[in-house]
Amino acid sequence: MCAPDGANDDADSGREAHVTASESSAEMTVIRARKGKAAFLAAGQTVRVINTHGEQVVDTWAFRQGEMSEFMSMEHTRAHTLHLVPRVGDILRSNRRRAMLTLIEDTSGGVHDTLIAACDRHRYAFLGVEGYHDNCADNLFAGLAELGLVPPETPSPLNLFMNIPWTPDGTLAFAAPPRPMPGGYVVLRAEMDLVIAFSACPQDVLPINGAAATPVEAHFDVRCCAALT
Repeated sequence: MCAPDGANDDADSGREAHVTASESSAEMTVIRARKGKAAFLAAGQTVRVINTHGEQVVDTWAFRQGEMSEFMSMEHTRAHTLHLVPRVGDILRSNRRRAMLTLIEDTSGGVHDTLIAACDRHRYAFLGVEGYHDNCADNLFAGLAELGLVPPETPSPLNLFMNIPWTPDGTLAFAAPPRPMPGGYVVLRAEMDLVIAFSACPQDVLPINGAAATPVEAHFDVRCCAALT
């Protein structure tokens, strides 16, 4: 029997969040700016990931409960969907090609990425940052550590709300969101019992978190239940 995850964190009280009172039927969890968060999902539960301020990239991973070596794989997913950017109805598959999540709703404008690896300390060194910089790879480990879990590796994430445009010759670019939509969200349905993890990407060198390159918080909530595929 699936039941909503009860964990909840309060958002920064001084920041206006585009989360309405009508959304209060489920516990809202904050993904703090530059940090990570994770939660358990039972098969049939849905998670709504909210781009609270409209320009924040949220790196997203999923792992099978009880068997962390099976995880959501963008490479395997693309081979089945034949889409570079997931669309409503697409099934997100594991590295064993099993259904893990289904994208069932998207009000965010549909701009997401499945190509770019999670940022890590080595990436920021290449970008000229000296010393430690918050990064999505470390955020994945930190978010899962709160649940007593350790991932076997850092899989390539589903980069929600991330704009990576490409040209006909295959050239990629890192760009700001084309149409910021505060409060836009995606809804993902769990097709198996899993652990989902998020990072509010701390990228502040490239403009993927808006032209101002200022990472902010995002939110998610877990709901019960939706029919499985």
